[in-house]
Amino acid sequence: MALEKPYKDIPGTIIFDAEQSRKGYWLNQFCMSLMKPENRARFKADERAYLDEWPMSEAQKAAVMARDLNACMSLGGNIYFLAKIGATDGKSFQQMAGSMTGMTEDEYRAMMLAGGRAIEGNRYLGEDGDAQPHRQPQGAAGRAAHPGGR
Repeated sequence: MALEKPYKDIPGTIIFDAEQSRKGYWLNQFCMSLMKPENRARFKADERAYLDEWPMSEAQKAAVMARDLNACMSLGGNIYFLAKIGATDGKSFQQMAGSMTGMTEDEYRAMMLAGGRAIEGNRYLGEDGDAQPHRQPQGAAGRAAHPGGR
């Protein structure tokens, strides 16, 4: 029985839940293998051959080779594991995050120093404090249950 996932409606957000974890298990295991210097050397010498040692989907392998971290995440990759790919390439987490937003490292840094991404367009309809509509109070009974009348 699948669980209800109201968080799937948050624009630009991939929640790493149990389903994503199962989908990305081998992708994330590959990433963790890059913690060992000998594995990083093998990967850098022949990426495709090293990836073919892992029972990942073709889409996952292609996303890794393209360094498309957004695709990797949609295919079950966890950003903390995917950071091992960036480290293997000599990239900082900030450089990786910039690439995921279509910004340069400097643009990304400036955005974060200015307070982060603008909230406009990043919440889904109906959000007025509690982003999950099934939890939003209904009528007077709901207002009484939530201090401040939310």
